[in-house]
This record gives sequence, structure tokens and C-alpha cells, in this order.
Amino acid sequence: EVMAAMAESGNPNSVSDAGVGALAARACVRGAFLNVKINTADLEDRGFVKEILEKSREIDEMAKQKEVEILEIVEGKL
Repeated sequence: EVMAAMAESGNPNSVSDAGVGALAARACVRGAFLNVKINTADLEDRGFVKEILEKSREIDEMAKQKEVEILEIVEGKL
């Protein structure tokens, strides 16, 4: 949300920084999701695994959507 606000109404000279921040945040979230997937592979509690993977997918998808939104704002201002 902060990066979106920065891209939308922050210092015009920093709009590209908001884009880089969105890319970096997306990479972090995606990396965390990959770690969740590998670390849950051997767990026996399949109910827990299903729940945590669902939550992780939701967070990953939210980050993906936010990245697209921010990059559209950034590209529109460049």
C-alpha cells in the first residue's frame, strides 16, 4: 500500500523507486511462498499443510496483483 501511494502521489522523481520496491516486495513474497511449499512437503498434518498453502497462495496472489497495479501507475508516469 505504501509503494502504491508513493507511485501515485509521491515525489515524481521517486516514481521509479516505487516500481523497484514493488518488484523487490513481489520477489520476497514469492520466495517466501516457495519456502513454505518446500518446508510443508514432509509434514504429516495434511490439514495444516492445506490450510497454510491456501493462505500462502492468497498472499502470493495479492502481492502479484499489487505489483501489477503499482507498475501500471509507474509506467503511466514515466
